[in-house]
Amino acid sequence: MFKSILAAFDGSEKSEAALRKSADLAILCGAELTVLTLHRHHSVLEGSMFVTNAEQPDNIDEIMRNHAKDVAEYGASIARKIGCENIRAFVKGGPTARTIISFSQEHGNDLIVLGSRGLGSIEGYLLGSVSHKVTSLSECPVLVV
Repeated sequence: MFKSILAAFDGSEKSEAALRKSADLAILCGAELTVLTLHRHHSVLEGSMFVTNAEQPDNIDEIMRNHAKDVAEYGASIARKIGCENIRAFVKGGPTARTIISFSQEHGNDLIVLGSRGLGSIEGYLLGSVSHKVTSLSECPVLVV
């Protein structure tokens, strides 16, 4: 049925439920599971208002990228505990919905699984939810959990 499943994972409760469902599907179908975690680029103004402790890097983008790596690794560990063995984890930066779509196209995923709500920013309220955008723009099936 599915050969390559993309799970968008941001660490939220809904995205964890979606990740668990995608791991179950990957096991059932014998599919590869790709966990994708995104981070957003911050402007110089946003970066100047960000407070970090002395042990963290000064660059907010680096901090966000490192956090996203931790989240992606955590997502992959959840899938492994469920019994999914064929897992890859990636971190990308950019606008959430469009990055999910372009990543899915580049990697030939034939199913995208994501939570109905995540850790979205104010952008989600102004422009519509990520899940709505992904379902509208995707050329492959999308499962919203």
